[in-house]
Amino acid sequence: MPAIVNFIIWAVVILLVAALVFSCANIVPQENAYVVERLGKYLDTWDAGLHFKIPVVDHITRRVLLKEQVADFAPQPVITKDNVTMQIDSVVYFKVMNPHDYAYGVENPIMAMENLTATTLRNIIGDMELDATLTSREAINSQMLQVIDNATDPWGIKVTRVELKNIQPPAAIREAMEKQMKAEREKRAAILTAEGEKQSMILTAEGRKESAVLEAEAQKQATILAAEAQKEKEIREAEGRAEAIKAVHNATAEGLKAIKEAGADDAVIKLKSLEAFQAAANGQATKIIIPSELQGLAGLAKGVAESMKD
Repeated sequence: MPAIVNFIIWAVVILLVAALVFSCANIVPQENAYVVERLGKYLDTWDAGLHFKIPVVDHITRRVLLKEQVADFAPQPVITKDNVTMQIDSVVYFKVMNPHDYAYGVENPIMAMENLTATTLRNIIGDMELDATLTSREAINSQMLQVIDNATDPWGIKVTRVELKNIQPPAAIREAMEKQMKAEREKRAAILTAEGEKQSMILTAEGRKESAVLEAEAQKQATILAAEAQKEKEIREAEGRAEAIKAVHNATAEGLKAIKEAGADDAVIKLKSLEAFQAAANGQATKIIIPSELQGLAGLAKGVAESMKD
């Protein structure tokens, strides 16, 4: 019996020691940090890994996430410089850089950052008019980032980005803005239509102008070609007449030469001259002047011709 009791006692002791050791061991996950106090006073900040603490004496006061976090804050009422009340909600991206300052710098860091964001937003929007507020998101984000990051630095927080998620003007302002946008769209549409009609008229006029120029150029070319053809025709006709006259003269000269070589007298030569005059007239001349030395011979030839008819 005593052996069994001793065994049970030792087993209980071993179990208690194992439980005590197990309770003292703590594993910190990656991208986490534990702030540890000893007897109510800051002792250490545990990084990722295995750590041991003294039971009852040491206490983990805060488990801090070191990843980048997102704080989505509810819409805040803000008033612009021209007295327009809007609802604006913002999103803040931040990381805890110093777990000690994050644990001891402010009671509730997220709530403190939310209030800081709201007041900063009111200050910035209060110096801007409605139109500037709606068109200056990047400038507002930049100013808020600078102010909030500087203010949260003592809390061990690094603000990496600030975004205005939604801006909601009053219903009356939204309706007026929609009407203005509609009017602007109709104006742009009318301008584009007018520009299109203008371009169409210009292109049509230019087409007609080019058509008239091409037509005039074609008529000019046709006139030039017709004149050149007429000139060529006249040259050909003149050359033909010149060749004909030359042929007649050559024939006459050849005939006179042949008569002379045959020993013809003056009467025969004069008679041939009359025939040459007749050929020259060719029935077209209305008046022919005959030299005086040929007139007698002409009368003689006429009498001979009449006697032959009888």
